[in-house]
Amino acid sequence: MDIRNIAIIAHVDHGKTTMVDQLLKQSGSFRENQAVAERVMDSNDIERERGITILAKATSVEWKGTRINIVDTPGHADFGGEVERILSMVDGVCLLVDAAEGPMPQTKFVTSKALALGLRPIVVLNKVDKPAADPDRALDEVFDLFANLGANDEQLDFPHLYASGIGGWADREVDGPRTDLSAMFDLIIEHVPAPKQMERIDEPFEMLATTLGADPFIGRILTGRVEAGRAKAGDTIKAMSRNGDKVEQFRISKVLAFRGLTQQPIDEAVAGDIVTIAGMSKATVADTLAALEVNEAIQAKPIDPPTISVTFGINDSPLAGRDGNKVQSRVIRDRLMKEAETNIAIKIEDTPGGDAFIVSGRGELQMGVLIENMRREGFELSISRPRVIFREENGERLEPIEEAIIDVDDEYTGAVVEKLTGARKGDLVEMKPAGHGKTRIVAHVPSRGLIGYQGEFMTDTRGNGVLNRIFHSWAPYKGPIQGRRQGVLISMEDGVSVAYALWNLEERGKMFIGAQEQVYQGMIIGEHSRDNDLEVNPLKGKKLTNVRASGTDEAVRLTTPVRMSLEEAIAYIDDDELVEVTPKNIRLRKRHLDPHERKRESRSS
Repeated sequence: MDIRNIAIIAHVDHGKTTMVDQLLKQSGSFRENQAVAERVMDSNDIERERGITILAKATSVEWKGTRINIVDTPGHADFGGEVERILSMVDGVCLLVDAAEGPMPQTKFVTSKALALGLRPIVVLNKVDKPAADPDRALDEVFDLFANLGANDEQLDFPHLYASGIGGWADREVDGPRTDLSAMFDLIIEHVPAPKQMERIDEPFEMLATTLGADPFIGRILTGRVEAGRAKAGDTIKAMSRNGDKVEQFRISKVLAFRGLTQQPIDEAVAGDIVTIAGMSKATVADTLAALEVNEAIQAKPIDPPTISVTFGINDSPLAGRDGNKVQSRVIRDRLMKEAETNIAIKIEDTPGGDAFIVSGRGELQMGVLIENMRREGFELSISRPRVIFREENGERLEPIEEAIIDVDDEYTGAVVEKLTGARKGDLVEMKPAGHGKTRIVAHVPSRGLIGYQGEFMTDTRGNGVLNRIFHSWAPYKGPIQGRRQGVLISMEDGVSVAYALWNLEERGKMFIGAQEQVYQGMIIGEHSRDNDLEVNPLKGKKLTNVRASGTDEAVRLTTPVRMSLEEAIAYIDDDELVEVTPKNIRLRKRHLDPHERKRESRSS
């Protein structure tokens, strides 16, 4: 059977997972009466809750006698490690662009990787039925983007389609019949070349592992594209590391391939196809699986280095061990090492004490998803503030700069520009009208300046702004950047919070806790209205006397406390603070719970 391998790439929320749903339905991958969830490729709980793709996943459909292997890739740059591996398995890319928004930062990130690999793109202008859609402008912006990214003449001569993923149609003309996706299927078969690997079908077996998984019945499994030869269950092959060292020799227990939504056993893996192999015990991502006579490993594509680091430590608060059952540093280390094995964009380092681990990755969202997964598995952790990773070159200290693209209502542009170019030391690159009373701001800002900015940005724009960011370049260190301006309210006692005490503390600042909640000494219970930290007593009850006076017995009405999400809490804390994460709670605390230790540390620093 003829084969085509294609990746669908797009910015977050431009509709690629919905489009894959429609491709599966219209190719006959589902029975007519089969119950199928919406956004079926987002199989992970967190993906469904957040509405984003985190893990790259493959599927396949048949169209007019050709098997089309489709890879749904993450749209967020924090998960770029997934994208960089996956693009090595395909021969073409289908770039989905929102016809109203045009190309966005993550579009630029993934597209640059695809163009650098020489892949020929197909552009699909999605959501053309939206009221604000302007497909002609979006198409011009895509062409300009390709030219800026150094696309060759063949890549610049790209075909395009007008489509609606939710409507389930794609046409070559904007005013086409709008009935189905047959034009998209036909264009993929016509424009994407067949895998060159098919010419090497008679050579010894070779395959580069790009994703690692585990099956409860067959154990460890590796997925990748077969680069040469054939393989079937029962064959004995070996795994080699990047430098050609033998990792292990094993017998293939099963060969699986994607057929619709499921992986099914197949008789034989052939060159050019994307398959999954089981039977290994040590081989991992970026290893080469090959016949015994092959001695040279396939070169894996280099991965962009991490830009931020976070310290994961044990939870040593007085409330430790009440919610989770995985609290020991050994268990936390094993889980992080397992994550680093499957996600090559993450690096793990031990700290001298052994109770904490430095985890380096691409961004706050990537770290937030890892922590969220761990807390759902029963882990208790203490998490530090994210720190930017610096680089030394020719004796000069360099720091990562991010490109921030912001769409905001015209009335709030002044506040946003002032924050980015002032205290956060960003440079304004472009500012232009985006239509419908909105302005698009493009700025280059140090990564340090954007840590913790999201919450402030949403407040400044009354929740109407959209901030997208992506790594841009390394630049000379821009000097100190001021962190959080407000101090915090710190509990001086252990116990259960009292409504009367919190009511009296409300004039001091915003509260993070409500009445009848467990607190401990050193726990952060609110934000101070001034720039210094303040120790307070949230357990202080009302003095009871037998003398009644006017107004003393009025009901206590508390303001609703501020409840932070995991990412908001991590971005909010200062360098001397931690986030205590358990399966049921997210609490803020000082690194040193004892006030005397905090004073000693502040004097020494």
